Amino acid sequence: MDIPFTWLDVELIIRILISVALGGLIGYEREVTNKPAGLRTHIFVCMGACLFTISSFYLLPLESIGVIDATRIAAGIVAGISFIGAGSIIAGKGDVRGLTTAACLWVVAAIGLMIGLGNYLLPISATIITYFVLRLGIVEKKKLKK
Repeated sequence: MDIPFTWLDVELIIRILISVALGGLIGYEREVTNKPAGLRTHIFVCMGACLFTISSFYLLPLESIGVIDATRIAAGIVAGISFIGAGSIIAGKGDVRGLTTAACLWVVAAIGLMIGLGNYLLPISATIITYFVLRLGIVEKKKLKK
């Protein structure tokens, strides 16, 4: 049985791999700093957002284009990741933990969505900025302890 493989298939696989790499970079930083959502969580969020975006814009039957609102899946990604992020926030007596993790997951979902759309420059830039902002938080905490 021959399975037809097109250049679009190759490009979509490359998008998935890029989403794994970018989500993994941010997840690695969270993993080494012992945060609740680490490497695998960030990879899955980024790849999942990418896959949902690909499915909504590239795997629709041609006759449904214009009839189905493909942007609804992007809105669903935002709502779904907000639910996951809310689960990572823990409020205690005068202390709230997990806000950065929730925000980070939200950004990673946006990165995955952009990759799914075929944009690479913005998600790569956002990944680099996110990584350095997370590292700045570690530097800031070290200064406060001194």
